[in-house]
Amino acid sequence: QVQLVESGGGLVQAGGSLRLSCAASARTFSRSAMGWFRQAPGKEREFVAAIRWSGGITFYADSVKGRFTISRDNAKNTVYLQMNSLKPEDTAVYYCAAAVGFAGVAIREGQYDYWGQGTQVTVSS
Repeated sequence: QVQLVESGGGLVQAGGSLRLSCAASARTFSRSAMGWFRQAPGKEREFVAAIRWSGGITFYADSVKGRFTISRDNAKNTVYLQMNSLKPEDTAVYYCAAAVGFAGVAIREGQYDYWGQGTQVTVSS
């Protein structure tokens, strides 16, 4: 089983930046597509960003494109989400997810096998 642990969330003012990290426990991380999702109170969980297992190829939700960057370091079994120019509407619990053995970029919740516990991001106006 792949265990995922997110960190780096917190409180930030609008226009600020945060860098989220997601550390994976298993060697299979290097053969897993990775993604970030978020869920705000009263709303459904939504896709944020995804990256294929070899890196390089990424995909972003329109709402974060140009502001967020997903990356991974397979040597450290870690995926990152750099969030710049944060807005109050970015406030949510952010989850990382792994799709083991998936070679492409996964953008649907059902494509992912394992999920982290989430980390809270709050953006004040």
